Amino acid sequence: MAYNLNKFNSMKELYERILPALKTKENELKREKLITINAKEIWNYCISNKWMMRKDLQIHEIVDDILNLTDEDLEKIIKNKKG
Repeated sequence: MAYNLNKFNSMKELYERILPALKTKENELKREKLITINAKEIWNYCISNKWMMRKDLQIHEIVDDILNLTDEDLEKIIKNKKG
């Protein structure tokens, strides 16, 4: 994953910066009683499935990807949890 954000020196820093978006998505799913997926699972899925081959990601694109996960994305996360 390549990101064009000079102020982040590591993936950990980026994770901490976008944690509110991850938590928002986690809470939305819990509130709607759809599925239980935690922030770390969402993060790991997005890194390996959405951002791996993308270049020059901006923070707003990362947040948008998190908040707009599709049903197909969520199914893949659940499948990864089980298997």
